[in-house]
Amino acid sequence: MGFLDKLFKKTTKEEEVMTEKLNIGIILGSTRDGRVSPQVGEWVKSIADKRGDANYEIVDIAEYKLPLLGEGEAPGAAAWNEKLNSLDGFVFIVQEYNHSITGALKNALDYAREAWNNKSAGIVSYGSTGGARAAEHLRGIMGELMIADVRTHPTLSLFTDFENFSTFKPQDMHLDNVNLMLDQVNAWGKALKTIR
Repeated sequence: MGFLDKLFKKTTKEEEVMTEKLNIGIILGSTRDGRVSPQVGEWVKSIADKRGDANYEIVDIAEYKLPLLGEGEAPGAAAWNEKLNSLDGFVFIVQEYNHSITGALKNALDYAREAWNNKSAGIVSYGSTGGARAAEHLRGIMGELMIADVRTHPTLSLFTDFENFSTFKPQDMHLDNVNLMLDQVNAWGKALKTIR
C-alpha cells in the first residue's frame, strides 16, 4: 500500500465512533420483591434488539447488592463502576415512589461519578401518572452527573399498561416513543463518545 493509499485510508476518531456500535445499558431502577421493572426492561430490550444499531443489555442494580452509600463496605461498588465504564449510554427504567425515584436507584447513582460523565440517557417511566414526576427528579440528578438526558420519554400507566398493577401489557402506542427515544440516545451517545 502506497503513502497516498495509507493517507486516505486513515479515519478520524469521530468517523470511527460513528461506525462503531454503542453499548447501551437498560438499568432496572427497583430492587424490591415483586417489582415489575424486569418486565418493562425486557420489553424495551426486545424493541431495541430489533433495531440492530447498538448492543443493548439489561443492567440490574439488585445484582450489585450496594448498601446505603457510606454505611459499610460495598464489595459490589467496584463491579458496578466497571459495568458503567463499559457502557456508552443508558435507558433508565424508572418507577415512581412518592413522587420520586426509588432509594435504590438514587443510591446506585451516587455510587459512581466519572463513570456516568459525558454519556447519553433515556428514561422509560411508569406509575399512576406515568412516572413523570420521578423522571423529572432523575433529570436533575443526571445533570449533576453530566449525563445528557434526551427529550423523548415513554410514560407507562399502571392503569392502562398493567393488568392488576403487576403484569405488564403495554399499549401499542408506546412503540414509536421507545424507538424515537432510542434514536436520540444513540445519536447523542455517539457525539458524546468523541469527547470522552
